[in-house]
Amino acid sequence: MFKDITLGQYVPGDSFLHKLDPRTKIMLMIAYIVAVFLVQRIEIFALVIIFTVAVTLLSKVSITYLFKALKPMKFLLPLMFLMNLFLIKTGDLLVEWWIFKIYSDGLKNAFFIVLRLATLVAGTSLLTLTTTPIALTDGLEKLLSPLKVIKFPAHELAMMMTIALRFIPTLIEEADKIMKAQLARGADFESGNVFKRAKAMLPILIPLFVNSFRRADELAMAMESRCYHGGNGRTRMRVLCFTWRDLVAVLVMAALIAAIVISQKLIPAVF
Repeated sequence: MFKDITLGQYVPGDSFLHKLDPRTKIMLMIAYIVAVFLVQRIEIFALVIIFTVAVTLLSKVSITYLFKALKPMKFLLPLMFLMNLFLIKTGDLLVEWWIFKIYSDGLKNAFFIVLRLATLVAGTSLLTLTTTPIALTDGLEKLLSPLKVIKFPAHELAMMMTIALRFIPTLIEEADKIMKAQLARGADFESGNVFKRAKAMLPILIPLFVNSFRRADELAMAMESRCYHGGNGRTRMRVLCFTWRDLVAVLVMAALIAAIVISQKLIPAVF
């Protein structure tokens, strides 16, 4: 259950995507989100899907990680599909049965919202799967460093995000151990209605929260004992620099956005 969460996990590798500068990957992720929301027609979404599959193959990350990233949304995606399918009452009437009516716009929007959410989760998860938390922090801090002029705490924000990403896999592993211990004591997490299942999760959540606060306190004491005082005078073992790979990646993303805009203007609507 908890092992299916891929947020914060890093898959070591030497692929083209792994070697990109973390600043480039963060900017490309933002551009990818913009590209997904630029698509306004379902047939144009083929460009985004092809791009996502190609980038996944280029990263050499197993496709199972993307399915694991989508698994926590197994209830949200069908819910969004059904809500759009039955609540949108515009377009041609396709099916009418009892109190249920399905219209053409509802069917189109149902598929469209599911595709948009699935591609967003799958595409953005590649950022953490191909970037170490330390590199991600350095890249984010560098991108936010111009805001230091207005006293924006760029280093502190990047440090908090690093700590959060670093401890997500640790907390997931700990939650899995607690669940196995409770199952060995006869706990039942599968039977019963939603309320009973939620109540059965309390023996997992309470010790998990206690351990989280304990780890936070230990981390704070460790940082204080090492005289941590923020980013002032801090040096880095790895200096970030842009290479030809970053230029190629930016040009490819720009080509994708241009193709989406041009296709929606020139290609007539199919659906």
